[in-house]
Amino acid sequence: MSLEPPPELGLRRAMVSFVTLVGGVPLAVIPAATVSIASRVFPLPEQGAIAVATMVATFVGQLVFAVVVESRLSSASTERRVTFPLWLAGLSMLAAIAVAVAYTNAVVLCVALPVLVASLEVGRGVSVAERLDAREFWAAVTVGVGALVGVVAGFAHIEWALIPLVAGIFVATVIRSMPVSHQASRPEPRVMGWVVTDVAITGGIYPLLNATVLALLGPASAVLFTSISTVSGLLAIPLNFMRLRLLKAHSRVDIVVSAAAVVGAIVVIVVCEWLGVFGYAFHGTWTEAATAVPLFVACLWRAASLASTIPFASLRRMGEAKLLTLLRATAAVATFLAALAVVATNDLVWIFAVLLGGELFQAVLYETARRRKTAERVAAHEGAAG
Repeated sequence: MSLEPPPELGLRRAMVSFVTLVGGVPLAVIPAATVSIASRVFPLPEQGAIAVATMVATFVGQLVFAVVVESRLSSASTERRVTFPLWLAGLSMLAAIAVAVAYTNAVVLCVALPVLVASLEVGRGVSVAERLDAREFWAAVTVGVGALVGVVAGFAHIEWALIPLVAGIFVATVIRSMPVSHQASRPEPRVMGWVVTDVAITGGIYPLLNATVLALLGPASAVLFTSISTVSGLLAIPLNFMRLRLLKAHSRVDIVVSAAAVVGAIVVIVVCEWLGVFGYAFHGTWTEAATAVPLFVACLWRAASLASTIPFASLRRMGEAKLLTLLRATAAVATFLAALAVVATNDLVWIFAVLLGGELFQAVLYETARRRKTAERVAAHEGAAG
């Protein structure tokens, strides 16, 4: 009797995976929508600060995600269950209210962004990992609608354009706070320590790099760097989806769906750049510089994560948190130093090329380590059996 699932079941799983994957679009759009609105509501110096704050917010979101979600999914001795914490939901709603009240204050926006992005990262991560697909669909819709209304209002140079953006995040937070039938697992302290250290080192290089661009090349280059990173970050939607699913269990269906989505997303980005969509969305800084080549290289950088995510997730499931942290820290420091060396060229293409090389370097490190650890486990199993 065949143990393979029937074709219709595999197709249904692929369709559900695709719908949930697409639900990540609003999360990836939030930084882009924020930069787009800021380009029309705030003066250039404040735009530069908001651009850096956007990358800092992404880093903080990754750090909180590591504590709340990834550390639990990487704790091999537990049930590896995750939930959306109410304390984070409460902070997110307060931050959304603060921005809605002081929507012309760039400082309030910069302070609120890390909380809002962390809430979005964790909320979506929990839904994807625990397959809360229906709930996630409606949360994604509210975030997407809020971002769309905010960006359209920004195009009209309306001062309150940030209000619908944060209103969508507020409603999505309420939806994701709905009770679930399971409790969150308690992460292994050792694993949590290594996972958080990992994210702190690797995630910190991007806001540091953007701050360096701001300091050396000025606010216009910092805004453009953030804008290109944000647009190419649309590829992170399928990549993060695949990473979350693979942290839970290996799935060829999710890998194939994610890879196809990455290719499709690159095509969409290229077409939008050719049609001038991004120039219209991001206003002055995008239209005043050559963006096609750096955007394409940035897309290749993001897509290279396909090669690194699969062995990365495999090592995570093996419980090799310490090894991964050491490998990722090595790659991150080397990439950051190389990127700093090319900032002085005042050419974003070289910066993104270095980031691409760093991602490929990580893929080689992870795959080499995965094969070695797999061979060690097979040898240990054979030795025990003998």
